[in-house]
Amino acid sequence: MNKIWIIAKRELGTFFDSLTAYIMLVAFLGFSGFFTWLYGSDIFLRNQADLQVFFNIAYWTLFFFIPAITMRTMAEENKSGTIELLLTKSVSDWQIVVGKFVACMVLILIALALTLPYYLTVWKLGPVDHGSVLTGYLGLILMSATYISIGIYTSTVTSNQIVAFLSALLIGIFFHIIFDVIASGSTGSIGAFFSYLSLSTHYDSISRGVIDSKDLIYFFSIIFLGLVLSETTLSKRNLAD
Repeated sequence: MNKIWIIAKRELGTFFDSLTAYIMLVAFLGFSGFFTWLYGSDIFLRNQADLQVFFNIAYWTLFFFIPAITMRTMAEENKSGTIELLLTKSVSDWQIVVGKFVACMVLILIALALTLPYYLTVWKLGPVDHGSVLTGYLGLILMSATYISIGIYTSTVTSNQIVAFLSALLIGIFFHIIFDVIASGSTGSIGAFFSYLSLSTHYDSISRGVIDSKDLIYFFSIIFLGLVLSETTLSKRNLAD
């Protein structure tokens, strides 16, 4: 566990040294703040003391921002050759992958923590369903973890950050949009199958305040699969070298 945290701190340091973290945080807060408080469908226009507008915006902004965060996690290491140097240390492939995952998750958690003033402000404006707010944040965290695991995987298979970004975005589009579109146009078991594959189905369920085991299994399964595929790809590279 200590080695995982060392790798995570190293990765976090890289994020902040290269301004990636600052750009992401400012952009995320800028987008979410503008649409939550100022845009035409903002909280004041809705006249409801909730954060549904914020959760809807964050659902899309994080979808695009996460591939930008993860694209360099492995791709840059592969391109610069520092992955070989890292692998000479007494760390396993799994520890490297999980360490990178933890670093990205910490950055997302920092971004979400910075939006807590939104919650406090809405609380001052009127009665808030605290449970739905907490599950809304939980939904964003699980969604982010899912796309981080996918982004790390695409970053392990290439040394080109742009390819890693576009690949993560392409895979994410299936979970974010396409499976839902197919499900809405299908009936019976086929529709149910694609509805289950759609990330929005499970995100919507959790963000409404319903924490179902099938939703948690869905998220944790994809997260675990993405990390395992990343480790497997990294292991194959080591054997090839």
